[in-house]
Parts: sequence; C-alpha cells; structure tokens
Amino acid sequence: MSTKKVTKIGVLTSGGDAPGMNAAVRAVVRTALYHGIEVYGIVRGYNGMVEGDIFKMDSKSVANIIQRGGTILKTARSAEFFEPEGRKKAYENLKKFGINGLVVIGGDGSFKGAQKFSNEFDIPCIGIPGTIDKDIAGSDFTIGFDTAVNTAVEAIDKIRDTADAHDRLFVVEVMGRDAGYIALHSGIATGAENILIPESKTDMEALVANLTEKERRKKLVNLIVVAEGDEFGGGNQVGDYLKTKLPNADIRVCILGHIQRGGAPTCLDRLIASRMGYHAVECLLNGTHNVMVGIAGNKMKYTPLDNAVKAKQKISEEWLKIVKILAS
Repeated sequence: MSTKKVTKIGVLTSGGDAPGMNAAVRAVVRTALYHGIEVYGIVRGYNGMVEGDIFKMDSKSVANIIQRGGTILKTARSAEFFEPEGRKKAYENLKKFGINGLVVIGGDGSFKGAQKFSNEFDIPCIGIPGTIDKDIAGSDFTIGFDTAVNTAVEAIDKIRDTADAHDRLFVVEVMGRDAGYIALHSGIATGAENILIPESKTDMEALVANLTEKERRKKLVNLIVVAEGDEFGGGNQVGDYLKTKLPNADIRVCILGHIQRGGAPTCLDRLIASRMGYHAVECLLNGTHNVMVGIAGNKMKYTPLDNAVKAKQKISEEWLKIVKILAS
C-alpha cells in the first residue's frame, strides 16, 4: 500500500448512474481544495482514465450541481480497463497529470477495478458507494437508493389509483437485477399484496393460490411488485404466467425502468453523498487507503475494498414476514 503523500486527486463516477453522484463529486472537489489539494475530473469513468479524458476542476466546476440527477462527469462501463494493457494506459495518463490518489464513486464492479488498479500501480483508491440497488455490504446507505425508491413509491401510488378504479391486478417491475431492496421497500410502502425479490424463492403456485383466494373474497385490486432479477423472471414473465392461471382477472404489467435512475436526489441522498465525499478525501490525506467509505449506525465505517466487493447486504427474514402479515 502506498505511503506517499497524496498531492493530486482524481475523481470519477463509474457503472450505473445514481441520483446524488453530483453531490458526492462536489464534496470531493471542495474538500480537496480546502486542503490545498489539486483535483481532476475523469470523464466517463475508467474509459476516461484509459483515453486521458481528464480535466482540472475548481470550486466553480461543481457550482449548482448538488440538486441535479445524473453525473456531470458522465459514466460508462469500460471493458478495456479490465485488461492489463488498458490499466497500464490509465496509469500513464494519471502520471501525466501527477494524480496520485483516486476517489471512485460507483458499485461493486467499480470497486473491483479500483482494487486491482491500486494493487498494480500503488495509487491509493477510496470507494464511495453509488448505486440505486443498495447491494453493497459495509454501509446502511448507498447513494441513489433513497431517490430511486421514492420515485418507485410515487409511481406505484399512481398505479394503485387506476388499479382501484378498474378492479385490476397490476404487476409492477422495479429495478434490482441482483438485489430486491427497491422492490421490498417500495412494495411495503405502497401496501403491495405480494413482493417478489431475488433473495427469496418465488413460489408461483402459492402466489396463484393467494390471488385466487382474494378473488373469491372479491378483493380484485392487487399489486405485485417484482424486482427485475427475480428468479421467475421480470414483470412480463410474471404477468404472462398469471394470465394463464387467473383467466378472470384483469391483469396489467407496468415496467418502471430507467425513470428510477433519474430526477433530483432526495435530501437524504444529498446528505450521505456530501458526508461520504468529504470523508473520502480525508481518508486519502490521513493514510487510510483502499477502503470504501460507508455509513453504519450513523457513524462512518471504512471497509477494505476487497471485502466490499465480496459481500452483499442480506435481507432479513423479518422483512419477509412483515410483507406476508401486512398483505394478508
């Protein structure tokens, strides 16, 4: 691990965008400048490192961005960076600018790249968890989750209005390829009758039996929230299956899609992004290197990048029990 003093910091956003990334970039830039450290923006994540798309930032670079969704630094996934030749090119480009510390805002794939790069070229990296899926161990919060789940709740509330007007069963698909947090939280918050997530085995026969019993009781308005990564499939697959088993039900499918990634970040996402961005720079300056900056129990938590990419948050059985009881 590098013991050299960090004098110039590079910051990038990588992987899927998440509301609040701009707030994190702002915090990194202004904290670095406060300490007299030069800071450089790397455009389009690791692609920008490989291609040398790097520019010097100042306080004005991050003015009026805290309320904006997306990321001013752009983001992308880079296949080239995961090859040794690509990482060598990236290192040479950082050397041209004198960058000797990195802040990477992204998910576990981004952290894997950062850890590999740091091990090979002795450049300390700090990870900030920016993903709407909330699927990284070591932090109670990830930047973007709160905004995404509130977007989903707002949309599902509106869907329930029209479902109620027509006595319809709606299957609503939300994002979450490997994690069901958006489905779980938005489903509970909107009173969904069933929630299907990757972390829990989906028993479609039990689901059909449950809906048949509700149909018998004349409870015709039902909401099923399904994570896109559910083992049975996404919204369309679930909807098609139910149509064959419940021929009398008026079934509709709604896929919320990328609306969950956009929009102004919530107050919570702005706060945690600002806090994490500040502490990421402090870590680089005080020698706490190659960690992910997280928040657990309202205190800062520093998880080695190796651990952050190997472990996932687990959904407790209690949540699943709550879903079952409240939807009965």
